[in-house]
Amino acid sequence: MEVTITSENFAGLKTGDKPLVVDFWATWCGPCRMVAPIIEELAKEYEGKLVVGKCDVEENEDLAAEFGIRNIPTILFFKNGEVVDKLIGAQSKAKFEEKFQALL
Repeated sequence: MEVTITSENFAGLKTGDKPLVVDFWATWCGPCRMVAPIIEELAKEYEGKLVVGKCDVEENEDLAAEFGIRNIPTILFFKNGEVVDKLIGAQSKAKFEEKFQALL
């Protein structure tokens, strides 16, 4: 299940005991809407192994700025509190799954 990432809860999630996947998106973004069902499906498949969250860049501009998010969707992959990988733009489910697996 996906969690909503905000400026308030991000630090705790980033340093949690499970790797974190953050989908930076916006409601008006077409490619974001294309990848949303894929991310949601993977969040269910990897529940208990990874934390998967969505961060609305318009509601959390500080987080978007902190990570230099210039294009959306941008998906960041965190392990031990550090960014270890990222994907920018709409991708196939296979590509996302490859990155999810690499976090484990």
